[in-house]
Amino acid sequence: MSLATDVVSILLNGFQQGAIYVLLAVGLSIILGTLDFVNFAHGALYIIGAYFGLYVAQGITVHEGYATALGLSQLGLGAGFIVALVAVSVVVFAVGLLFERFIARKFYDRPDTDQILVTFGLAIIVQEILRVTFGSSSQPFDQPAWASGPIPIPGIAISEWRVYIVVITAVLVAGVYALVEYTDFGLVVRAGTVDAEMVRLLGIKITRPYLVVFGIGSALAGVAGVVGGPLSPINPSAGTDILVPAFLTVVIGGVGSIRGAVLAGLTLGMTQAVLIQTSIGAYNLAPWSKVGIYAIAAVILLVRPQGLLGEEVVGA
Repeated sequence: MSLATDVVSILLNGFQQGAIYVLLAVGLSIILGTLDFVNFAHGALYIIGAYFGLYVAQGITVHEGYATALGLSQLGLGAGFIVALVAVSVVVFAVGLLFERFIARKFYDRPDTDQILVTFGLAIIVQEILRVTFGSSSQPFDQPAWASGPIPIPGIAISEWRVYIVVITAVLVAGVYALVEYTDFGLVVRAGTVDAEMVRLLGIKITRPYLVVFGIGSALAGVAGVVGGPLSPINPSAGTDILVPAFLTVVIGGVGSIRGAVLAGLTLGMTQAVLIQTSIGAYNLAPWSKVGIYAIAAVILLVRPQGLLGEEVVGA
């Protein structure tokens, strides 16, 4: 391939991987930045979205687990990807509302360690429920037929679905950014972040906007599971695997910054794409792709501890 083709291929792969990180990180960032709640169950919301999206879009093939014991080998609606995308958004939003109302809200004033323990424990419970129900085997998630063709660029064997991932991410993130920055709802949320007690004294019940914010952040994680599912087989541990890069994206971008999450997600995605598709002589750098994102994180946080677009905290 020519240099120009290599560059285009790296950019497309980098944008696609970065888009998944952005979807996860924006949801995680608005929850952490607004509610000051460390949600280690965010990866569980991702895998719930992936499995439910697979169930709605095409179906789950069961080879082991309790479903097999019940005589079920194939579960699914086969309703298509668009229906799955909408259904997952609604269902995981509702799951987020229940999570905030009955679990997270009780831990807002508790130490970060308590929040981490309860949410990580919840993530493990979700993972094990999926494992014992559907088994540990990876499930194939086919790309939508209308987006599975190759991009019409000679020499680049990348499906159109990767472009659709970037487009879906851009639309959703722009919508969330507009909601937070340019609406009365967003004004209340941002005011509550600065001084929740003052917002309450003004007669605004701040728990309602917080509930919606948590639901939106959860829905974004679920959507990330649906759009990312066709890129690789899904399994119960996929949510745990994606959690660390998602938190890295939030920290690198700056906690609570949507623009920072976008910039950090694209930075990590591009870093991985460059390493995966780069060779030095006969040595392929692909095995170093995961190490690369940690190296980038270390360098950025040494220079800017508050993240790329995070606000510096001034001590008393």
